[in-house]
Amino acid sequence: MFLQLVGNGLVTGSVIAIAAVGVSLVYGILGLVNFAFGDVMAFGGFVAFLFNVTLGLPIAAATAIAMLMTALLCVVLEGVLWRPLRLRRAGFMSLFLASIGLALVLRQAIFLVAGPQTRAFDVDPYRVYVVASVRFSTGQTAALVVATATIVLVGLVLGLTSVGRTMRAVADSRTLAAVAGIDTERVVVLTWVLAGLLAALAGVLAGLVQSSFDPNFGFSLLLPTFAAVVLGGIGSAYGALAGGIALGLAMEVSTWSGFFGGVDSVYKPVVAFAVLIVALLLRPQGLLGKARLA
Repeated sequence: MFLQLVGNGLVTGSVIAIAAVGVSLVYGILGLVNFAFGDVMAFGGFVAFLFNVTLGLPIAAATAIAMLMTALLCVVLEGVLWRPLRLRRAGFMSLFLASIGLALVLRQAIFLVAGPQTRAFDVDPYRVYVVASVRFSTGQTAALVVATATIVLVGLVLGLTSVGRTMRAVADSRTLAAVAGIDTERVVVLTWVLAGLLAALAGVLAGLVQSSFDPNFGFSLLLPTFAAVVLGGIGSAYGALAGGIALGLAMEVSTWSGFFGGVDSVYKPVVAFAVLIVALLLRPQGLLGKARLA
């Protein structure tokens, strides 16, 4: 039972981690708390459903198309919304309220086009894979494998490529990066592309893990995603990855009967924020965040 919960926690944490690194990249480079990120994930999930179920494409191909379309959506929103707000020197609260408004618009648009009914991807929900006595459904197996590969790939891109180095430079100081000759606007666009790709992938994987989803499922993922970002250290992509895995494990293992009888699964989000509060009391800057000296 305990090992099964650990396996479930790794699956949940991996999905949260992918979403969290997308949120963290946007905040680190643009200073934007993107409240619409959950609904961008939902957009990716529904686009994948369209191509997988309605048009009959394999789930892998549908996911790839959804990632590209979601990245395009993020770039378009950068051009028509976020960049004009930056040029007008909109403050933090203005950007935050704009993201809330965008979240509502995206969610209602999905409701209008797709309807409120639940959906499910065209995968076999009854096929089970057993690894060291831990049982994974088809969706969980796909989510764990893809998320693990994605986490490794994101780490390599951020740590070893010129794109990753320029992103980290802009995140440290946009002004100094511009003085050093870095095209900061190009970095911004690349950041939105990467964030869109990650959002769509997280949305599809969440839909696979949950077996079914509706237009509200992105919003339900948003708070655990933000919690993972804060736990890992605001603005730290690597911290977001670590925070997502930690929260996923905490949420699932907390239901173990050996843990003081276990908590009801309904309260797993409460456990996530309890872990966040305790961690921040002990380490206010987050797991991999930088401490402030003044």
